[in-house]
Amino acid sequence: LAALAGWVAALAAAVLPQWRQSSYAGDAIITAVGLHEGLWMSCAAQSTGQVQCRLHESLLSLDVHIQTSRALVVISLLLGFFGIIVSVVGMKCTKVGEEDPVTKSRRAVAGGVLFVLSGLCTLAAVSLYATQVTYEFFRESTIPINARYEFGSALFVGWGAASLSVLGGSLLCGSCPAKEHRGQQYHRQSQPSTAREYI
Repeated sequence: LAALAGWVAALAAAVLPQWRQSSYAGDAIITAVGLHEGLWMSCAAQSTGQVQCRLHESLLSLDVHIQTSRALVVISLLLGFFGIIVSVVGMKCTKVGEEDPVTKSRRAVAGGVLFVLSGLCTLAAVSLYATQVTYEFFRESTIPINARYEFGSALFVGWGAASLSVLGGSLLCGSCPAKEHRGQQYHRQSQPSTAREYI
């Protein structure tokens, strides 16, 4: 459930346009228009409540950190989707696939590994974007501080999603039982050695 919640939160973070938002720091606070930017679109929210959004039309004109975050988020969602399928097949309460508990536990562990990788990809995407926002906020520039960008709510959703995915994947990875060798050990009777000893 934790891994599934992390995947849903990662999907929500990928769709939300609030990866960075207008900063309201400084003396002159501008509240008439609030700007939000995400991986797929940029939005402007008026003080009257009207919101206008525009999709990023050109892929190649985007900054490198946005393209990289996009790729990592898409990879994360794909890994999480396959992790859900593999984990459901490997759960003890499902009747899908083989009934061998060892095989099912191995599938659950494989799903857990996929969830951990998914969480790490989400963490990398969000952290990379946050690093760029921090760099642009604190670098020396002629842009006033209240016209710069700071962390948006989608970044915090992404960090939470990564934590849940890694936690759920780790719990699934720990569900692998120890191999039982009972009844599978063959006892060999001791036979007199016929090999010659060489000095």
